[in-house]
Amino acid sequence: MLRLSELKLPLDHDEGALRDAVLDRLGIDDGDLQTIEIVKRSYDARKRGHILLIYQLDLGLNRAAERAVLARFARQPFIGPSPDTRYRFVALAPDGFPAPGQQRPVIVGFGPCGILAALLLAQMGFRPIVLERGQDVRKRTRNTWGLWRERKLNTESNVQFGEGGAGTFSDGKLYSQVKDRRHLGRKVLTEFVKAGAPEEILMVSKPHIGTFKLVKMVEAMRAEIIRLGGEIRFEHRVESIRRDAGSGQLTGLTVRHDDTVEEMDCRHVILAVGHSARDTFEMLLDRGVYI
Repeated sequence: MLRLSELKLPLDHDEGALRDAVLDRLGIDDGDLQTIEIVKRSYDARKRGHILLIYQLDLGLNRAAERAVLARFARQPFIGPSPDTRYRFVALAPDGFPAPGQQRPVIVGFGPCGILAALLLAQMGFRPIVLERGQDVRKRTRNTWGLWRERKLNTESNVQFGEGGAGTFSDGKLYSQVKDRRHLGRKVLTEFVKAGAPEEILMVSKPHIGTFKLVKMVEAMRAEIIRLGGEIRFEHRVESIRRDAGSGQLTGLTVRHDDTVEEMDCRHVILAVGHSARDTFEMLLDRGVYI
């Protein structure tokens, strides 16, 4: 498989023009080109009236043609072997997890980071427990509209707190300027597509989903986490942490649900609280956690 970059075509090109352009750029016969997969599609709009589409493609060629192309363009940056973008789990839970004495991992927060962390841990077989101070996305949507339309604020379920995080109401923009040399973002986008996002987000340069689709996607990802053995506890707020006096190792959490306070034993916690949980940051600082 070869990756071809910087292939430019007119905005209104027909379907067959892409294949013809590949054949022309590489100087190969039509029979040599077996598959074309669009990896990325962006725009060059620097010249008004002459907008171009810029493609990055993965190409399947027969072995002889692939060797010939690599030899012919050995020093050209626009063509080379396709990178391996497959996601590999760092670990898998043993059968029967958790065994007596083992603890399930805990995730605090169920925004984008918490959802993906819970999904990956569930896919690895670790049956995570998620603690989310806000409500599920449907109830949270009603609370958010209540704030915007009626000025009624629910301090624990609003545009900041609740299932899906703040991004649920920001049109679902999915791009950043972070370099992704390990192609981890591909895993994220693939899971979004599985949950109902349009497949085009896998290739457009600045993808977005839209708030209304995001709500259904968040529900679908939650359902998958639960199907794989995970557990989502809404309206559960972490009020404190416990640490071993000697080693400083985390030993548990203090969790409030309504008027009930629970002491939860846990040693493995992911804090996915977002940027607005100032009370949580203050609590961590008071408990001596380095921030």
